[in-house]
Amino acid sequence: MDTLKSEKYISLDEAAEYLGIKPVTLRSWIRGPKNEVPAHKIGRF
Repeated sequence: MDTLKSEKYISLDEAAEYLGIKPVTLRSWIRGPKNEVPAHKIGRF
């Protein structure tokens, strides 16, 4: 349970900036049929 508390989640915009791509590209990678990027929705946003 400690590992979950110590994990830091970043927003889609932050991840896209880190990767040097646009957020729309990252969204397509997440939603694509290959699901190339693991992602979790937290809350309503």
